[in-house]
Amino acid sequence: MSWLRALRETARSGLTVERRRLAPVIAARGALGLALVMGFSLAVFGPAVAVSSAFGAFQAAIATFQRSWRPRPTLALASGGSLAVSTFLGYLTGSHTVLFLALLLLWTFLSGLAWAAGPTAGIIASSNVAIMLVTVTLPTSVATAAGHAAMIFAGGVVQAALIVLLPVRPWGAQRDALADALAAEADYARRLRHDPVAPFDPVPLMTARSAAAVTPRQARRRPAELHGPRRLAERIRPVLASLADPAVGVPAEGPQRDRVRELLAAAGEILDAAAHAIRHGEPVRSTPAAVAALRTPDTGTILGDRAHRAARRLAALLGDVVETAEPRTETSPGEVRTSPGEARTGPATPTPTSTPTPRTRPTLLRLAPFVLARMRAEVRPGSAILRHALRVSGVTAAGYLLGLVLPFGHGYWAPMASVMVMRPDFSQTYARSVARFGGTLVGVALATAVVRTAHPGTYLSAGLAVLCAFGMYLLMRTGYAVSQVCVAAYVVFLLGMEGSGVGQTVRDRVLLTLLGGLLAMLGYALYPAWETPRLRGRLADWLTTSGRYAAAVAARYADPAGPGSPDVREALLAARAARVAWHDALGRAGHEPVRHRGLSHAAAEGAGHALAEFGRAAMLLEAHLPERGAPPLPAAAGLAEALREATERGAKAVRERRAPAWDDLRETVGAWDAEVTDPLLRKAARLLLAALDELSAALADA
Repeated sequence: MSWLRALRETARSGLTVERRRLAPVIAARGALGLALVMGFSLAVFGPAVAVSSAFGAFQAAIATFQRSWRPRPTLALASGGSLAVSTFLGYLTGSHTVLFLALLLLWTFLSGLAWAAGPTAGIIASSNVAIMLVTVTLPTSVATAAGHAAMIFAGGVVQAALIVLLPVRPWGAQRDALADALAAEADYARRLRHDPVAPFDPVPLMTARSAAAVTPRQARRRPAELHGPRRLAERIRPVLASLADPAVGVPAEGPQRDRVRELLAAAGEILDAAAHAIRHGEPVRSTPAAVAALRTPDTGTILGDRAHRAARRLAALLGDVVETAEPRTETSPGEVRTSPGEARTGPATPTPTSTPTPRTRPTLLRLAPFVLARMRAEVRPGSAILRHALRVSGVTAAGYLLGLVLPFGHGYWAPMASVMVMRPDFSQTYARSVARFGGTLVGVALATAVVRTAHPGTYLSAGLAVLCAFGMYLLMRTGYAVSQVCVAAYVVFLLGMEGSGVGQTVRDRVLLTLLGGLLAMLGYALYPAWETPRLRGRLADWLTTSGRYAAAVAARYADPAGPGSPDVREALLAARAARVAWHDALGRAGHEPVRHRGLSHAAAEGAGHALAEFGRAAMLLEAHLPERGAPPLPAAAGLAEALREATERGAKAVRERRAPAWDDLRETVGAWDAEVTDPLLRKAARLLLAALDELSAALADA
């Protein structure tokens, strides 16, 4: 992609306004906390302290809007506390340019490394640096600086207290994540009716798994219906795939296929009903037709033995989903749950579902050593996070020095713009730079026009600032440009309340913001961290983890341990993470002005499809894992070892820009065909090999 096209597409992306579901009540709660803090500070301490406390409350509320599964009060307190420390340290060195510049370099470098702990930590750290550049100009002594820092932290405390006292849809984010996972399974079941080999995006399941991790305090308060459906959804997916796939299930057409389509349609309806119930905290309302389709007694006479067992297992799992999704249900360990009216005749084993042990999330204090370890791990050559930290440090320092030299005053706007728009990847940095400049241009112009026309006093300016903050909270998820209109106006009214911002012209503010955005864009162009050259490494990682997953599944046939094998589960999670990393990298690389280096768009698409098919074939094997104590299949151990070794060699070939060969694995699969009589296992092994051959063909074209 050329630079001109890349700039055009990122500019369009930055200025795009999306239609999103708004949360006016949550936005009003954040604005209320800001109003309480600002009003108290104005009445007791005066405008200067009110500005500092307002920044603390404003930033704490923004932190609670980030996509994080931690308790919202914790995020507010962490944001307020870290901003208070940043402001106080900044003031102590603010009168000495060299010392403050050193602190700024250190703080921005650490904020860049904070992205190793996730986007929420990175955004909060970057915002702290940006706001510190403003707040350090307000105090006049060390004592007042400490007072300002205390009021900033108080703003975070107030926001946290309001979240506790005025809860809005508690556990809403976790409910949505789990409901989205079940809805994705329902959509998958419906797509399988028309496309028996339809792909499945595991991101909703991964998001739900992340949301299921709770702190010890959350574990005591979590609603019962959020405990088990995610694990059941994980087990339903391979059953759906094996029931629909003609290679290992029923023929592509005929009475058996018609019956499978009925079962898939019923599964989609029941999963949708469970998703709706969990999202809204209501009882599950399954349609009688869907329940009747799963209970039809003639299924055994229509479907073959293996397909019939899969259908009965699907009915049992769906019954468990319905029961666990009901609000205020509790299940004791070892209790067997059966859906009302479900027929369990014959030798099929009911699906026991015990109360799962909650996934634990460490508290912030216990998390600190892990975060530091992840940050240290990124201090290595080739790390994109390290390059971002170095880049944002240099750009922010350059912006600060230019702000001192240029005759505009309030030169902190340039480095503040830089640190707020810079991200570890190209597209977000350039899109946010354009969006911030456009939003600032509109917001500053509107707010300055209001100030010069109406000449609002201190309290009216405070009220207008709160109104702008409400607009920012409300429209935050619709687009960065829209939110920046509100932020720019908020800063104008806030500094106008203190009397330091009214005299600055629109031209000066806009020019400094433009300077900061240009520095950010120039910094990425001069010191980039392109994803395009790393695509082969991402693909190799996905191949390696997929091979380990397939090997773990095959090994369970040689040593049966039941469907819930932890080694299979861990291998599957690693393969999913590698797949998501590949797709994320591929999406970022598609917007970069870099020529492909040995991996064209067509080759990347073909390789991704091949590995997705490889994972699906392994999943079909997983759907029929033998129960614990079943007769072992010794040949499966050789297949598992061959899969592991072949994919590791293949990953090395991918990194070295060679098309991998699978001769050894082909011999093993040939021997497997001669030794194994089960048609499912023979077909699955062939599908695995065919997917790897497709991968080699795609890479050979590169």
